[in-house]
Amino acid sequence: MKNHDFMSHELKLPELTLRGVILGLFITIVFTASNVYLGLKVGLTFSSAIPAAIISMAILRMCKDSNILENNLVQTQASAAGTLSAVIFVIPGLLMIGYWQGFQFWQTLMICACGGCLGVLFTIPLRRAMVVNTDLPYPEGRAAAEILKVGSASEKKGVTGMKDIVSGGVVAALINLFSSGFGYLSAEMMNWIHLGKNVVTCLPLGFSPALLGAGYLIGLASGLAILFGLVVTWLGFVPYFMSISDIPVGVDIGEVATSIWSSKIRFMGAGTIGIAAIWTLITLLKPILDGIKMSIKAVSDNSVSNDNLHRMDTDMTPKSIGIVFVLIIIGLIGVFYSFLAGGNLSTGMTLLYIVVGIIVAVGMGFFVAAACGYMAGLIGTSSSPISGIGILGIIVSSLVVLALGNLAGLFSSEYGTLFATAFAIFITSVITSIAAISNDNLQDLKTGLLVGATPWKQQVALLIGCIAGAIAIAPVLNLLYEAYGFPGAMPRPDMDPNQVLSAPQATLMATIAKGIFNNSMDWSYILYGVIFGIIIIIIDVLLKKSTKNLSLPPLAVGMGIYLPPTLQMPLVVGAVLSYVVNRYLRKRAEVRSPQNVADDVDTCNRRGILFASGMIVGESLMGVLLAGVIVVSVTSGGSEAPLRMVGDSFGDTAQWLGLLVNILLIIEFARRVITAKLNK
Repeated sequence: MKNHDFMSHELKLPELTLRGVILGLFITIVFTASNVYLGLKVGLTFSSAIPAAIISMAILRMCKDSNILENNLVQTQASAAGTLSAVIFVIPGLLMIGYWQGFQFWQTLMICACGGCLGVLFTIPLRRAMVVNTDLPYPEGRAAAEILKVGSASEKKGVTGMKDIVSGGVVAALINLFSSGFGYLSAEMMNWIHLGKNVVTCLPLGFSPALLGAGYLIGLASGLAILFGLVVTWLGFVPYFMSISDIPVGVDIGEVATSIWSSKIRFMGAGTIGIAAIWTLITLLKPILDGIKMSIKAVSDNSVSNDNLHRMDTDMTPKSIGIVFVLIIIGLIGVFYSFLAGGNLSTGMTLLYIVVGIIVAVGMGFFVAAACGYMAGLIGTSSSPISGIGILGIIVSSLVVLALGNLAGLFSSEYGTLFATAFAIFITSVITSIAAISNDNLQDLKTGLLVGATPWKQQVALLIGCIAGAIAIAPVLNLLYEAYGFPGAMPRPDMDPNQVLSAPQATLMATIAKGIFNNSMDWSYILYGVIFGIIIIIIDVLLKKSTKNLSLPPLAVGMGIYLPPTLQMPLVVGAVLSYVVNRYLRKRAEVRSPQNVADDVDTCNRRGILFASGMIVGESLMGVLLAGVIVVSVTSGGSEAPLRMVGDSFGDTAQWLGLLVNILLIIEFARRVITAKLNK
């Protein structure tokens, strides 16, 4: 592979190629299937961008004219798999409430394809505001760029960097294999601490190498903000609600605390995330509008055309965007009409529902595109709480449909209430698809900016990826439903309820929608979260005005409340590790080479970035492999844990072994960075 200046405007290299598109389609379908299963099973999905980059480099390396830009386009296209599959956080609710008896292929496909493509379009005007003219870290975008750079380099420095990536990936993959596969290591440890009678808090420990690596990349401010949300939740909110609750004698106090967090505090987190997202949109409104104006002017003004712009600053043309947007709206009209055909509405009310439903989906879609893009830039795609956005979406959609239902007299019958609930979930599915792709797209555009990609080609690749992922999602969903069923939705009466896929987010969305339409929704906790979020916003503004380096990002605080505590701790530990190591490196460099401090710190920290990237890669790839093994086992009549070698009695030992391995990993991480050779 020849060396090129990949940032050059005159660069002429294969970028969006047929072979790359075919490879990207294959990776997209495989990763989509894996993500759908894992998301329904445990409520989490992984970002497929980095694994896709590794696979692309390994395969395209056999082609003489392959290059970093072509590899980047493959991972851009395939990254739609890890994010578009987030629609599973909502759409299974249609089966849980009993409206669908199985996934409707064409309706599911059109929801995913139209929503995903809208997510791509909505992030085009955000590119300059959030990617080019911003200091957001985009941890996974940076990680993917480092991997692509190292993979394309032929110098010894590149080889050494690849060793760091590979070693980080091998370590993380083995840890994941021994935890999720063999069962010898636990992925978490919850320690309950009694604060009084029937009042406890927890010391949560999570042992995810991928999240530790992501925490290393997000920075101290975001990490401490997440920690602040975690501390406020488990030392403040949860103990308070436990102290005023009537807890029966003999129940597991830890389960009570977890139930309070799940049923009350998590809604507060959703409220905090909601107000923080609105504030984020307000603060970004001017650069977003400027970006829209610049994008339109750059290609519509006769004096400024794409030919006069730098290659790395050319988005899809307004004409292309307009054509795609019109096709999406036509698709939405068709799928909304198809869905509403079962509602027994008059022609006029059907048209009104179509128009209002599309306006809500498109209007809120742009809002969540900006919010999710910011969150992905802040903490990464994998950790961004799409389900929190889904909660806001189901609330807004339900309130709008509630108003329409009263107008149409829907609630005079039980079926009318069921239909209204289903329609709110349907609208939210489109919103979630938009949020999922916008959550990922800006991350990919950040990668492209760092490696010299052409933005409009990335945007086309993502549109292709959305369509491919949408085609894969519907049959996989139906297959898994027929094999396992969901809570409250069993396709066969003789099925084992212990084998169902929990689909936790979809269960929550269905519960919220039913609560609103049955007038049993408790808004107080969401309101408490909004009030708390306003307080955090004020504190953050005051900190930024009165100090140089201190801040308290409101979205990160909200995520500290909303996300499970064992998922947050690795992020916090990684962020603190990054700060401690960089502080040590700076002090050492000031003594050894005071004239070259910044360069020496960057040289050493590069190993940390590469090792962190490798850990994200390793855990993600092992997750795909384990998902494949599980699916093959289950579909052939085997166990859901075919690789497990120990029983439940090994649980305590697995926790302590997991803790020990995690400590050793942190020590090794720090050692690798600190022992890097300084520049002379």
